[in-house]
Amino acid sequence: MIVIVCAAIGFWLGWTRAGRAGGNRKDRWQWAFAHLMILTLVGLFATIFIDRMI
Repeated sequence: MIVIVCAAIGFWLGWTRAGRAGGNRKDRWQWAFAHLMILTLVGLFATIFIDRMI
C-alpha cells in the first residue's frame, strides 16, 4: 500500500514541478514518470524496512 501511495504522490509531484517550470505535455510526462520511479523505489524500501522491523 505504501508503494502505491508513493507512486501516486511521485507522479503528481513530477507533473506539477514540470508545469511550474513551463514544460509542455511531453516534459510533464517525463518528469512525472521520473518522480514516480524514484518515489516508488523509496516506498518499496520503506515497505521492506517496516516488514523486517516487525
